[in-house]
Amino acid sequence: MSPMQLSKESPLASRLWAWMLERFQPATWLLFFILYATAVLFGRFLGTEGSLALGNRDLFGLAAAWCFFLMLRVFDEHKDYEIDLVNHPQRVLQSGLITLKHLKVLGVLAIVVQVSGSLVQDSGLGTATLSWFFVMAWSALMAVEFFCGKWLGKHLVLYAFSHMLVMPAVLFWLAQMGYGQRWLPCTIGWLMASAFCGGAAFEVTRKTRGPEEERETVDSYSKVWGPRGAALVIWLFLLAGAFTQIALLRLVLQTPSWMWYAAVTASVALPTATLGMFAAKPTASGRKKNEAASSLAMLAGYVVVLAALIAQRGVLWQ
Repeated sequence: MSPMQLSKESPLASRLWAWMLERFQPATWLLFFILYATAVLFGRFLGTEGSLALGNRDLFGLAAAWCFFLMLRVFDEHKDYEIDLVNHPQRVLQSGLITLKHLKVLGVLAIVVQVSGSLVQDSGLGTATLSWFFVMAWSALMAVEFFCGKWLGKHLVLYAFSHMLVMPAVLFWLAQMGYGQRWLPCTIGWLMASAFCGGAAFEVTRKTRGPEEERETVDSYSKVWGPRGAALVIWLFLLAGAFTQIALLRLVLQTPSWMWYAAVTASVALPTATLGMFAAKPTASGRKKNEAASSLAMLAGYVVVLAALIAQRGVLWQ
């Protein structure tokens, strides 16, 4: 049922689902699942020998990971509510079909699932749960704009950097679920760096617009660097991400064949092309192509590493 067919008298479940379709689209869930599988199996790769084992306990971790990203969306909806009333009054939340109170309840449930999933993975209080506490603390600071929202909002680059630091922290938390009760070794830094680069590339892409899309009430990186400068920054993040993926492949496979390098190259080829076209002629359609290409590149980066883990060790369910 589309938002146009809903009213405040419609079942709450239908209205919340309409909000999800609009602001937490199921199409993005595949990325969360792949991200979780990559992190957990990489943690197992670092901590065990032989085949990489998965089991029912890992389903609790998957639910925790999904709920973390749902929680972030709920935080963003609270943080941006007033400005979205002006810029996007037609949205499910801004039109009054659901309220911030509904989302608060959803956010609390998401937090309960996260801590429960971490405790299950730890079989009690352990390294995964302690890692989650750090991720949660940083996410809470993000939700209140680090207590300097007005100042931070005027420094868009610093704003993005402070918010994107949550991605490597999340990957550490999820990999810790796979590693066990000891703390992860420093080699986890490659996966964390890959997460930061991919997330930063998408974040800058999402807020880079053509001239006809710019609004006085909405910040963008194209206002800071210009469309061409923003396109170059996105490409540099993608290139840095490709470097971290190659490092991960060499760690997992030791001597990867040319096909693995080709896969990494292919993952950045499409966004390189779309970014080049956008830099030459920045338009709204070009921005949408950049978003799609950057999303695919981020997904492909995790898929390549995941495929390498499975090819090297194999996976079994127990």
